[in-house]
Amino acid sequence: MSVASDIATLLLEQQAVKISTNPPFTWTSGIKSPIYCDNRLLISSVEGRKIVIDGFKQIILDQNIQFDIVAGTATAAIPWAAFLAAELDIPMTYVRTKPKGHGAGKQVEGTMKPGSKVLIVEDLFSTGGSSINSAEACRREYEADVVGALAIFSYGFPIASEGFKAAKLPFFTLSNLDTLVNQLSLSQEEKEVIKDFSADPKGWAERNGI
Repeated sequence: MSVASDIATLLLEQQAVKISTNPPFTWTSGIKSPIYCDNRLLISSVEGRKIVIDGFKQIILDQNIQFDIVAGTATAAIPWAAFLAAELDIPMTYVRTKPKGHGAGKQVEGTMKPGSKVLIVEDLFSTGGSSINSAEACRREYEADVVGALAIFSYGFPIASEGFKAAKLPFFTLSNLDTLVNQLSLSQEEKEVIKDFSADPKGWAERNGI
């Protein structure tokens, strides 16, 4: 099996994937979705952690990604950044969703040398907003050279690809929605719903009167 299939299998084994159209799930971004994938559950799987970190290391090797430090997006990706940093014996930081409203007002927690090469670590890509926000924070606070963003899973939305391109942020992922759907026991109608949603996630609920 491929890493993409292994990750999809792990998500299913951890009961991390939910399907519901009535009512749909509401994501942090406000998007209403017929599917919800909770990668946080994978941090409790020893086997899952190994598969993910080995997969990350293989992407880094295959893509020849050179970096000095990993930066995890808060909060779901902080464990994955820590696992990867420990495996590679390099420093890490994590990035808040917005700057603190007190103290030094930092958004990037931890520290790095100005101009460091940074790899953003994410649990999943939906719209890509949190990874792009994290990259911008690293650039703003440390003049960092953000070399890419790495995630366990991607919904494969066009809006994410467009956002990453505009932000000049290469992105890489271990698994994706198509692989996951192929391993789910779904009716043809459910598959069509998910396909319709992935084509236009922001407009899906309104288009279907939800």
